[in-house]
Amino acid sequence: MRCFLAAAMMSLLAGPAFANDPLLEEAVEFTGQIFHLQTGVPGLVIAAVRNGETAVFGFGETARGNGVEPGETTRIGVGSITKTFTGMTLAGLAADGTVLLTGPVAPHVDLVETFPERGGQAVRFVDLATHSSGFPRELNPVADAEKYSDASFAGNLGDDALLFRPGRGLLYSNVGFDLLARALSGAADMPYAALLKETVLDPIGLAETGYDRPDDAVRMVGYDWNDNEMDPGAPIPNRAGASGLYTTAADMLRYLQWNLDRFGENAEMRTLSHAGYVIRDGLDPVSGLDESGHMDAMGLGWVVMMPKDDRPLIIQKAGGTNGVFSYLAFAPTRGVGVFMAINKFDFAASVEMASVVNHLIATLAPR
Repeated sequence: MRCFLAAAMMSLLAGPAFANDPLLEEAVEFTGQIFHLQTGVPGLVIAAVRNGETAVFGFGETARGNGVEPGETTRIGVGSITKTFTGMTLAGLAADGTVLLTGPVAPHVDLVETFPERGGQAVRFVDLATHSSGFPRELNPVADAEKYSDASFAGNLGDDALLFRPGRGLLYSNVGFDLLARALSGAADMPYAALLKETVLDPIGLAETGYDRPDDAVRMVGYDWNDNEMDPGAPIPNRAGASGLYTTAADMLRYLQWNLDRFGENAEMRTLSHAGYVIRDGLDPVSGLDESGHMDAMGLGWVVMMPKDDRPLIIQKAGGTNGVFSYLAFAPTRGVGVFMAINKFDFAASVEMASVVNHLIATLAPR
């Protein structure tokens, strides 16, 4: 499928470009249509930007049988794409001097008296934001403590909490990003949701992005691997760093355009956010970061993929929550970015989605 898509899209893009970039629209629509037909997911939305021009297309239904096609205003739970916003919040606080990327997080986390360290190395903000802190992927159960409660997090911060010395390996960690949000909130002396809004959402103009659960009539409903509808429930405050944001394709296009603006306002935040702080070579372990493409380095919540063959440098992040998989990727030196979401926990489709988007970016912005 990937070779077919790449060849077909190359033929679509062979002609001259116009102001409204109809070739972008054709390539994006074709990609989404073929992917929807091949996978049979209930619904799909795909959005792309190239040199400031945008295209959005939806296929299928936001919920089985409702006849509503997903579009640019459909509310979508993007799961771990939330981590890029947490990383961007850290970048904002580092840019204004509130925190140091290499500063310890311990003074800003009020859950325990002694924050864990290993091998004499304290956990730093940059360690949490690059999955190099040594924290495991998820919390371990704590007796008599509700999961994700303060007591649950505190019970996971004992002397043996870290699986390796901070900075010596990479292990995908939801725990680390939830603790990062907590530390940022402590450093700024502000509730994290309000801090995110002030630092990232409002400056970019992401009015439809936030933690409140949207009305089901405008939401992309997710389904599990057995086609059962999944209820996202109410927001979980202590999970705000790792997951939980809802957004729209229109807001994701604004986010992509903002991230692609290399030299405009807030360039310091973008530079800090996108930089590769932890290079893969020589690290041990390296786990949980290659599902959407080979990770070469980690930015602040972003996976950095170095150029390969005809594909340019790509910065990306995937998310999965409550039956919805999503993927956001952009080529920062080429002015191209793509967002895509599907509403079924089809793991093969989620991996293929990332591959198709990466190939679409290569087609829209060849080296």
